Amino acid sequence: MVNEFEVRPALAEDYEEVGSVFGGAMMFEPSVDELGRSLFEPERALVVMDGPQIVGTTRALTRDLSVPGAVVPAAHVTGVGVRATHRRRGIMSELITRQLREVPEAVAVLWASESGIYGRFGYAAAAWGMSYEIDLRRVGPPSVRTRPGEISVLPADGAAKELAPLLRSLQEQRPGVSGRSEPRWQQRLEDKPEDRGGKTARQILVHRDESGTIDGYALWRGKMHWVAAGPANEVSLEELVATTPTAYRALWQHLLTLDLAGTLEYGFAAVDEPLQQLVTTPTALTRRLNESLWVRITDVPRALEQRRYAVAADLVLDVTDDVIPVNTGRFRLTTGETVRCEPTDAPADLTLSTTELGATYLGGRQLAEFAATGRVTEHTPGALTKATAAFGWPVAPVSLEIF
Repeated sequence: MVNEFEVRPALAEDYEEVGSVFGGAMMFEPSVDELGRSLFEPERALVVMDGPQIVGTTRALTRDLSVPGAVVPAAHVTGVGVRATHRRRGIMSELITRQLREVPEAVAVLWASESGIYGRFGYAAAAWGMSYEIDLRRVGPPSVRTRPGEISVLPADGAAKELAPLLRSLQEQRPGVSGRSEPRWQQRLEDKPEDRGGKTARQILVHRDESGTIDGYALWRGKMHWVAAGPANEVSLEELVATTPTAYRALWQHLLTLDLAGTLEYGFAAVDEPLQQLVTTPTALTRRLNESLWVRITDVPRALEQRRYAVAADLVLDVTDDVIPVNTGRFRLTTGETVRCEPTDAPADLTLSTTELGATYLGGRQLAEFAATGRVTEHTPGALTKATAAFGWPVAPVSLEIF
């Protein structure tokens, strides 16, 4: 049992061992560098000790997240791992439970390396991602070049300062997007040759409008590849952000028409990605749907007050939470120009758990989906329809990076 071991906050000097535990669990060799060390937040990491040895760890990163109608603090959970010698002894359960009860943010988010783990602790898949493998020889992009504006390559030095406002603008447009501090931008744009996997150095492609202002960017790499018929180079798109329709079209037109290229892969598209509108042969877009961002509500009233809602509603929610007891109770949620969520003794309109609230928090899944399996129960006729409409959002959430 986990009470055999000590659980404590990490120390700055634990940086390398924490990385080693996580790397061992994930079967990769962690890199140790000063940038990574500077981003390590020991006070936000928990470790389990077996004598002098760290045998389990979890971390929370201080970042913000776009939610419907707002950008809010969210604990970005990462680095969850247990040494292979200490599995099946309750260590991970202890770490995740304690972390959820202690994080100061009202919402925690993560990418799940093994999706079967996190549902037990109230996390739920709240955003679906779309991965594309595009046959560039068949896709048929529009032949007319988008104007006004110009495409150019931005040098890596100083690029973060130019790109950061665009990511922030995307946060105002779509839920699910994680913000980046200046050091995190530095980490995102770091381009060590040993990390390229045989691909070219990263190119930072930007679109400038008529005034010369950057309104879109794409991070991509290439890899030489030949087949019997000739060159079929591989294009790997890492990130694309556009704040205007013109920039979006121009960047995609450029990428879809690169000379000597045969395929393009992109793993961080939204479910409602407009790309499919830009091509004449949609069947050349091989798409795969996958879970991306998982959400866990840690403070029900605060979390529900932080986001905005598609329609006005007045609902009493009977909420249960098996991990964080203070979340269990009835809450009256009123939405409109202002949002209030307060404890109440009034009769419930709906019964659900924090898991369903997390699943629908970003507006990408509908509450009615969970009523079909009995996970949401309607007590007041029409309440489910009203709540489903209120928690919805016009655009799908998207997460642009695995953290």
